[in-house]
Amino acid sequence: MSSVIVLFIVMLVIAAAAFAPLGFFIYRFNQNSDQPLGEVQHGDHPSAINDFAESVIKFVQSRLGKK
Repeated sequence: MSSVIVLFIVMLVIAAAAFAPLGFFIYRFNQNSDQPLGEVQHGDHPSAINDFAESVIKFVQSRLGKK
């Protein structure tokens, strides 16, 4: 029975170590910004990848619209 308790404690320590970086990231992100993680507005910063993806989407939509 004691091995189950030891295993439970070891698993809690491993889980705490595994999720500590995520908790630290959320803590630091909310410290630097007034907005919570769910309310971040995307598209504020121009990006070559976003521009390329938008052009591909428009191209595919135009090809599908002609058929």
